[in-house]
Amino acid sequence: MAEVLVVGAGVIGLTTAIRLAEAGHTVTVRAGEIPGRTSLAAAAVWGRHLAGPEEKVREWSRRGLAVLLEEAEAEGTGVRLATGVAASRQPGLANPVADTVEAEPCDPLPEGFQSGWRYTVPVVNMLSYMDYLLRRFHRAGGVIEQGMVDTLEDLLKTSDAVVNCTGIDAAHLVDDTELVPVRGQLVLLRNPGLTEFFIEVPTAGSTFAFWVPHGTIVVVGGQVLPGSHDLEVDLDVAQAMVALCAEIEPRLADAEVVGHQVALRPARPEVRLGTNGDGVIHNYGHGGAGVSLAWGCADEVVRLIG
Repeated sequence: MAEVLVVGAGVIGLTTAIRLAEAGHTVTVRAGEIPGRTSLAAAAVWGRHLAGPEEKVREWSRRGLAVLLEEAEAEGTGVRLATGVAASRQPGLANPVADTVEAEPCDPLPEGFQSGWRYTVPVVNMLSYMDYLLRRFHRAGGVIEQGMVDTLEDLLKTSDAVVNCTGIDAAHLVDDTELVPVRGQLVLLRNPGLTEFFIEVPTAGSTFAFWVPHGTIVVVGGQVLPGSHDLEVDLDVAQAMVALCAEIEPRLADAEVVGHQVALRPARPEVRLGTNGDGVIHNYGHGGAGVSLAWGCADEVVRLIG
């Protein structure tokens, strides 16, 4: 068994650390933010948003789906099954969960939309879920250290293997020019009684409509803004997102605002998962699909370490 240091405490880092610890390795997680900010600011509907390559993402997401379905049956995980709609204002939307989840064409469609699919998948309350992952890691004997990491190579002096799960911070940590921040902003509203999620498949612009109910709160978005490093809340964007959603679901128009969230999704043409043979394993670049891909990618890291 190996001494392993996992850098990063988002959903990718914690899931990887759990798999390694439960496989018998001695695992420490080190991160500046515990848990990671990006994971906490996720709407977290199972899917494959902003992630590649397609074939591997499909495989990883299937594994993630299987685990999330198990977690949805357990108490205290923050995972549940929900039904909802993915829709486009253009005709001919392909089934967004093809080959994995049963879906049927949405009928009737919301006004202004021309195609859509209805299906049931796990949705995740990320605050509860990250607490669950931290508890599970500690139960497996894992240790968490809060601290910044400037270089990965120095960490190998005290560890058999280092796993880089730093998300968008990998851009400067390993000088990855392919890794691009994709800004996302969310508004937290008092839930006016919604039980189903809604996702608009963006066709143009950076703002689109989606909402995901989590009990008394409904998470409303969304934004896809590549190249932005801005983590400040933009109230104009927040107002525009709520107004766009309220055109589809009028009950959201007067819902009380209870909070805002901003995060940078770590997007690159392909998830970086592997090693150069130097003892560092990279596991980052999951775009907007971190929750969906985390368990599948974590299993691959375990196989790489052996």
